[in-house]
Amino acid sequence: MNIADSCEMAELHIIGQIIGASGFPENSLFCKWGVHTGGAWRLLSGLKEGQTQVDIPQIGDMAYWSHPIDLHYATKGLQGWPKIHLQVWHQDSFGRCQLYGYGYCHVPSSPGHHRITCVTWKPLGSWQEQLAQMFVGGGPQLRNPDLIYSGADRYRLHTETMGTVELELGVIMRHFDKYGVES
Repeated sequence: MNIADSCEMAELHIIGQIIGASGFPENSLFCKWGVHTGGAWRLLSGLKEGQTQVDIPQIGDMAYWSHPIDLHYATKGLQGWPKIHLQVWHQDSFGRCQLYGYGYCHVPSSPGHHRITCVTWKPLGSWQEQLAQMFVGGGPQLRNPDLIYSGADRYRLHTETMGTVELELGVIMRHFDKYGVES
């Protein structure tokens, strides 16, 4: 699809940043992120996944990333509205990385400036895995990361809550009135 085809399609611009995270057991955090959409959505420009740098806060427990997000989508339908999925990782002093939490949030469906707090969670695992994690590190991870943002299977998992990730998103919508969406 070229840009000319998007003239007849609704367009969504998402411009903002992943500000940072707080409330995790350790600092020295980084975030892997991605955007998931339905099949009717086409990415015209921008990166739909990425990774922040590691931040080791000197004061407080907030890890600041200020990682930019700049995406431009075109669509002919509302199904599969974009969701941002996150993985927060801890990097220890030896450079080993341990998953600290999964989370996701919907991109707001109204234009304007939005501040979003995304809660995170991680799988608990069996008591043997929890004991091994205390001594060896690591911990359970999802075999299929799609569970972060889809399906009822996620609710069968045994999890514990972790910290939160702050996002700041500007949403710009164009031609959605042709699809019955008032902005």
